[in-house]
Amino acid sequence: MTKIWRETGFVENDAWIIESEEVKATGDQKPLLPLDELLAKVQESNDVGLGVLIKPADDVRKLEPYLDRLAIIAVAFPAFNDGRAFSHASLLRDRLDYKSELRAVGDVLIDQVPLMLRVGIDSFAVANETALKRLSENRLPGIQHHYQPAVRDADSGKGYSWRRQAKPAA
Repeated sequence: MTKIWRETGFVENDAWIIESEEVKATGDQKPLLPLDELLAKVQESNDVGLGVLIKPADDVRKLEPYLDRLAIIAVAFPAFNDGRAFSHASLLRDRLDYKSELRAVGDVLIDQVPLMLRVGIDSFAVANETALKRLSENRLPGIQHHYQPAVRDADSGKGYSWRRQAKPAA
């Protein structure tokens, strides 16, 4: 069973679903549309409050003219070793200045959640039992040092990583 988690805890009655052959949005539910379907919909209508599912091979820059019409962007992590969604999230937050909800879906593992938070992902569709247990116990793994700047500052404070700091003069 998949649950939605944010830093404030688990979310009840989340409206967003990924449609499939077996699952369709009903009632108060809202679909996360594949990129091509979303692009077709925004060109045909003036709808706002839409949701989109970005897969690893998608070009998120195609969303730029429509970001103000999106309530949520879900970035897919189809496998733990496919990190393209990290790049999508960073591009959306840093360069495209996307401010609304950014969700990780797919293979969301507990050791990756702090890194996902750093690139601007703020909600997570979690199905992994270990991750669900650790999140319910509020036990995120800590990462003390970072090699690169990110959307979110490192725990030690504002600035770049410890490796990029200037060394004191001798």
